[in-house]
Amino acid sequence: MSTYLSLLKRRRDFRSLWLGASVSVMGDSMTFVALSWLVLAQPDGTANLGILAVCYTAPVMVGGLVAGPLLDRFDKRTALIADSVLRGVAVGSIPFAAAVATVPAWLPFLVAALYGLLKMLPMAAVPAAIPDLVAPKERDAANALESVSYSLSGIMGFTLAAPLLETVGPANILALDAVTYACFATAVTMIRHPLRPLERTEAGTAPKTVFRDKVLISTTLAFMAFNLAEGAMTMVVAPWLAKERLPDGGAALALLLAALSAGELLGGLAAGAWRPKAGRLVAIAMVELGAAAGFPAVLGSPGWIPVATGFLVIGAFSAPMTVWAQSLRMERIPPSQRGRVFSVFRTMMQATPPIGAAMVTPLLVTGNLAGAVILMTALAALPAFALLLVRESHESPQTRAIRQTSPQDTRAPRGGNVDR
Repeated sequence: MSTYLSLLKRRRDFRSLWLGASVSVMGDSMTFVALSWLVLAQPDGTANLGILAVCYTAPVMVGGLVAGPLLDRFDKRTALIADSVLRGVAVGSIPFAAAVATVPAWLPFLVAALYGLLKMLPMAAVPAAIPDLVAPKERDAANALESVSYSLSGIMGFTLAAPLLETVGPANILALDAVTYACFATAVTMIRHPLRPLERTEAGTAPKTVFRDKVLISTTLAFMAFNLAEGAMTMVVAPWLAKERLPDGGAALALLLAALSAGELLGGLAAGAWRPKAGRLVAIAMVELGAAAGFPAVLGSPGWIPVATGFLVIGAFSAPMTVWAQSLRMERIPPSQRGRVFSVFRTMMQATPPIGAAMVTPLLVTGNLAGAVILMTALAALPAFALLLVRESHESPQTRAIRQTSPQDTRAPRGGNVDR
């Protein structure tokens, strides 16, 4: 833990960004529960949940394509503040409507659609900003903290939402989320280091595209394939197991998801404190194979111990994939293109879990759990073998020159970014 505490103590600006983002993610988790509860209270509420899910997910693709160019053109601080204000006003419109009259039936869907449209902006802006706020040798630890933030804040948000629904109601939960957006905006205003795109004279002659980089493309495709498997496991297989094979139903589902999150926390913390000596591509491939080994454990049902162990293994080995791959991208993506590339890559990876869920559903409809396990294991493991064939040194001379001469690599954060 000293690695992370030292980073948060020394890098004031990164600490502000991380704390603000963590609070905002916790609020987002509560908002999903609150909006679902509001929709369920409507006539035909169960059927309308599907519409709410579409509103949450469909605009992500559009927003992801727009967010990148905006982040590469404007100061990322301005973009994050504008995003927090817009989404804070959106979620705050529901408690405001509830206070003055009644909540229109269409308003939760509009709020969900706006959330989905803007979702990728902070998801791309935060990793694009990290290289400007920490030294190169600290990137693994910073990326691990971001990964841990998503896991821990999500767990806390979902856990708090249940009792708050009973005590204050869904509208007031949304008011609380509006406050978390205000906290994020305030935290971003405390960042003193500029997060503006580098001028061409500073960045050198940037290549027109990084999408020919074999390392970036291969790792992204490997993650997309793994997300197919993990999406199938968490969105379909876990609920099916809880209903059909494991005792205690809903409690079993909560146990499986908790085991996955616990593994992600442990794996993320370990990855940030330990830099692999074999090279990041090899390390990513090996931990992906380790995560793939957790999928067959579901065949141990109706025993919940082997199944929960499998979920723990998947989480523990998948988290280092995220940490090391993000550091690898930061090294290879030119500073002037980080917003666009992180936005596109994260949008692509966000789109795959529902596809994996759709792929495995027909197998479970017929009770073919073994077939589902084979499919998920193959999706998770085969790309890892392909990664071992990719040379990590493959990068263009232009990209290498930019990475070696960029201000954040040569000057490192100093002055206002470090508490002395």
